[in-house]
Amino acid sequence: MEKIFTEDDLIYIQSRGNSIEKIQQQLDFFIQGLPNVNLVRSAKVGDGIWQFSKEEVAVFVNYFDKYKKNYSIEKFVPASGAATRMFKFLNEFLNEFDADNDTINSYINKQNAKDISIFIFGLKNFPFYRELKEKTIQLYPNYYDLSSDIKYYILIKTLLSKEGLDYANKPKGILPFHVRDEKIITPIEENIFEAEFFKKDNQKTKIHFTINKEFQFDFEKITDQFSECEISYSYQNQSTDTLAVNNDNTPFRIEDNKLFFRPGGHGALIDNLNALQSDIIYIKNIDNVSQNHRIAIETNKKLLGGILIWMQYKIFNYLKLLSTGNVTENQINDIKDFAEKKMAFPLQEEFNFFQTEYKIEYLIKVLNRPIRVCGMVKNEGEPGGGPFWVQDEKGRQTLQIVESSQIDLNNSSQKNIAKEATHFNPVDIVCGVKNFKGEKFDLTQFVDPRTAFITEKTKHGKSIKALELPGLWNGAMAKWTTIFVEVPLETFNPVKTVNDLLKSSHQPDNG
Repeated sequence: MEKIFTEDDLIYIQSRGNSIEKIQQQLDFFIQGLPNVNLVRSAKVGDGIWQFSKEEVAVFVNYFDKYKKNYSIEKFVPASGAATRMFKFLNEFLNEFDADNDTINSYINKQNAKDISIFIFGLKNFPFYRELKEKTIQLYPNYYDLSSDIKYYILIKTLLSKEGLDYANKPKGILPFHVRDEKIITPIEENIFEAEFFKKDNQKTKIHFTINKEFQFDFEKITDQFSECEISYSYQNQSTDTLAVNNDNTPFRIEDNKLFFRPGGHGALIDNLNALQSDIIYIKNIDNVSQNHRIAIETNKKLLGGILIWMQYKIFNYLKLLSTGNVTENQINDIKDFAEKKMAFPLQEEFNFFQTEYKIEYLIKVLNRPIRVCGMVKNEGEPGGGPFWVQDEKGRQTLQIVESSQIDLNNSSQKNIAKEATHFNPVDIVCGVKNFKGEKFDLTQFVDPRTAFITEKTKHGKSIKALELPGLWNGAMAKWTTIFVEVPLETFNPVKTVNDLLKSSHQPDNG
């Protein structure tokens, strides 16, 4: 370490709250490389994914409603990211459109820019249209004298420019997504409305947003109207930032010869999740909200919660029994069967030859982990991670959510398995984060650090390498008990681009 870092470097690392041991581990990852995941097969219904009939769903929904009063429940919403990608094609249009020579149609034909065509055609149906029009006229008093092509150009410029609405630089959470009863509704509000399903009498509904501190006032301006909710915030801690390196794996330095750190990605939020003290925590992305599918969403949220509560009940009873040490061979076989069939954790063949004492010790280790129940929707071409059976370096097979960046797509076998995926991850997760004694798990102990990945970036015009931490629902939860459950596609309504707001799930239901 002394050869790589100066004394000033070490002081700077510690002043940021970074762990010197973790920095060394990061350097080792850059030098040695990181392994791709080893896919065994995609998880399917009947092989890693649970599927339920309407009657079975109703049983778990009722189970959740009956027992939710026994648990503290909270919703965790990652909401710090800016909406930059949401408006990417509009920014490209502003950079490429030649106002003197181009028409909108010539630009669309030249660039094959169907998304611009859709945006303009649907312009009046966007929830921000009225505000956009008013702001444009305020900035450009001669707006009505302009040609239609220039009007559209000016509208888009107003939407994205700093003197205009500056939407691409704001968090998605505070943007207009829906209009209901002529009132603008933001994703923050939709997430709060959606949390009503776990509301309990005489208790405030708890919702936690991870945000960029710069925008806390904007969030609070919206959330302060919900006095019946307990809203809390946290920020991505700079101690989770990762060190950037040059192409030769030496630390990259900026002005004053200072080390350069970058945010470690959403995997850093495992620390934020770990700080919450509720028994049960729902996780959902800020932009996955709907104007029209509230009943389906609520039903499936209760389904996932009911499964979690039932699984915990079974697991906790087994752990209490195992902890006594007074367990028969038949009971051990029952627990083994449960671990393999319900918890999707195949035990090694040698288990059958263990002495009883070691069987008990091993089963306690298998059962005593955080639990996540993850909704999975049928794969219809949407981008995102998927559910797979993965084999680790010890030969154990477990269920994991895997992103394409974790897969060696140059390996034909791995590529074929990835293509066979029938479902993908909409980030619809409910977590049980306490053990059978009611003690909070330290979630940082269940991360697989080797599921991080290296990306190429630029800084000051120079090529650098950066490390993304294991994703929050990928490697950061790799060692959890994982249950995958099929949920309807109508529960997944993300807004990845602004044009997604024109889809029926985000438009007023006039039927």
